[in-house]
Amino acid sequence: MDELELLKKDWNKEDNKYPKLTYNEIYKMILKRSSSIVKWIFIISLLEFIFWTFISLLLKDTESMKRFDQFNSDAVFIPLMAIGYVILAYFFYCFFKNYKTISATDNAKVLMENILKTRKTVKQYVAFNLIYLVISTIIILIFEFNKDSIFIEQVNQATANGQALKFYVLFIITVLILLVVAIGVLLLFYWAVYGLLLKRLNRNYKELQKLDE
Repeated sequence: MDELELLKKDWNKEDNKYPKLTYNEIYKMILKRSSSIVKWIFIISLLEFIFWTFISLLLKDTESMKRFDQFNSDAVFIPLMAIGYVILAYFFYCFFKNYKTISATDNAKVLMENILKTRKTVKQYVAFNLIYLVISTIIILIFEFNKDSIFIEQVNQATANGQALKFYVLFIITVLILLVVAIGVLLLFYWAVYGLLLKRLNRNYKELQKLDE
């Protein structure tokens, strides 16, 4: 039970020894709590970006990545990465802007609007990351089909054995399973972190609705 709920509980007691808080005092509590939540959304998004950048650097020296570098894919992947970084930078800016805007808000109605705006930004951020993952996977598969000598050799062998269809079906099913697992893990992470923060932010929104009645 949070601080605001504890105060409400105390107010309802007949032997209440606590002074009743004014509208502005309750509003400031909700404002402070909302500002803290949005700040953590911004911080966690940055930490997530640093984490995935670190993972990509670790994977850069693996055999599969070295083989992939031989595909001359820079013309496709450098623009793709650049677009990804630009869009992520835009979301970081939005999160920071939402934090600064909410921190300076002095009106309950405006604060409610900013909370809704923050929730929308987080949902768009999650959707972008998942869509980007799917698009990147599809592009990698296209290069695998056309450039990877090991994969091409496996296809030729399967074709020679009359099992080309079986090979493609198994390959696609394996990729889909791995992709679903990856999306599931990301969704679980987003639900556990951003979902929890948005739930608290939504609670603040409902408190503001009651306060503004």
